Amino acid sequence: MNTKKDITNQLKDKYEALNQDLDVHLEGLLHSKPINYWEYIQTDALLSLQNQRTTLPDEMVFLMYHQVNELLFKMILWEIEQVAKNEAIDAAFFEDKLMRVSRYFDMLTSSFNVMREGMDVAQYNKFRNTLTPASGFQSAQYRKIEFASTELINLIDNRFRATIDRNTSFEHAFEHLYWQAAGKDYKTGKKSYTLTVFEEKYKDEFIRFVEFYNTHNLWSIFKGLPQAVREDEKLVKAMRHLDYTVNITWVMAHYNTANHYLNIGGKTAEATGGSEWVKYMHPKYQKRIFFPDLWSEQEQEDWGKGV
Repeated sequence: MNTKKDITNQLKDKYEALNQDLDVHLEGLLHSKPINYWEYIQTDALLSLQNQRTTLPDEMVFLMYHQVNELLFKMILWEIEQVAKNEAIDAAFFEDKLMRVSRYFDMLTSSFNVMREGMDVAQYNKFRNTLTPASGFQSAQYRKIEFASTELINLIDNRFRATIDRNTSFEHAFEHLYWQAAGKDYKTGKKSYTLTVFEEKYKDEFIRFVEFYNTHNLWSIFKGLPQAVREDEKLVKAMRHLDYTVNITWVMAHYNTANHYLNIGGKTAEATGGSEWVKYMHPKYQKRIFFPDLWSEQEQEDWGKGV
């Protein structure tokens, strides 16, 4: 147990290392205010960020739900970054971070019932028109989660995956990422407004992000670990669990919720961003797999089928 003298000496060492005067900082404490919950959480600022576009009450559910998603995405990126920037990874550390990310995605998956069961269908199909041309695929944080999880080749549209390899420039690969299908006509090359403004906002940022994560993503890091670590049963199980959780369980929860609201009278409505959301979203079409070598050929072939 640290004594007061120990703590004082530790503080002195800390501030000397920063070339700072400990006495000045201690004097500052005499005038500082104790922190409150609402100040630490920034509650007032957080609760001021909900601005509806309509008078329909269930739009607030939709709006806040997506804001909660973005906060969870930030938590996920925070965990992945700790793996990416750790130069001494062991199986226990890696597994712990993977399971944290999986638990965040478990929350995201189960929370879809908030939207599926918690919004009036008639209200949704009125206020959604005011959201055009915005689209859920414009979540930059989710795109970063994908970039940080696996090698770029595994995010390429399944139709073009055989024509692209690790030596392909990101500029070219970017044009063939699977989610481009949500806003691009590959026959004409024409992009929707939704995709165009998304790229204008984030493409340069994505390129900078991938410059680091191209070799520091979860899959690349795993493959670079000693064989004994790669064969750790708990770690392999955690890798497979995360892969299935993100690319099957969570995606299908999203898909089924969208289908609940957009499949009206047997006719599939167009998404607000104009995407062919069924083929863009359902895992059996794109077969997005973060860690492909951890799955058998048959498991990869059956990916997304029967769900």
